[in-house]
Amino acid sequence: MGADEETPGIDFQTAFWGAKHALSVATAVAFSRHGVHEGQQFILRRLWAEDGLTPGDIARQLGLATPTVTRAATRMEAAGLLRREPHPSDRRLIRLMLTARGRSLEKVIAAETDLLTERALASFDAAERAAIIRALETIRRNLAV
Repeated sequence: MGADEETPGIDFQTAFWGAKHALSVATAVAFSRHGVHEGQQFILRRLWAEDGLTPGDIARQLGLATPTVTRAATRMEAAGLLRREPHPSDRRLIRLMLTARGRSLEKVIAAETDLLTERALASFDAAERAAIIRALETIRRNLAV
């Protein structure tokens, strides 16, 4: 039985949404154990790489709107993951600084991410994994504005 016969009527949009949704749910469950809401891991990653970025810096790096990052930062500040500080050279800006708690989650979130990746790709060999990553990157480029 071919792939089309196993999943009649399934198309790219349905399959992609289903995979995205399943990853989203699994991520939310895994990260919530550590007080991190889905999507916040990307902001944390940026700050782990370079603490003290502005919300605008992070938004540009992640391809998001600045208000989206600002809202997430407010929630993350309330959770004790980061704090806001005035920018040293431009008082109109704020910098997002990791707290000790935010910094301490780097290895924990990395381990959760590795486990999620392994679960998602468990039935694929190395060549198939590389092909999936290439295909997803191509899709991202094709849809980039």
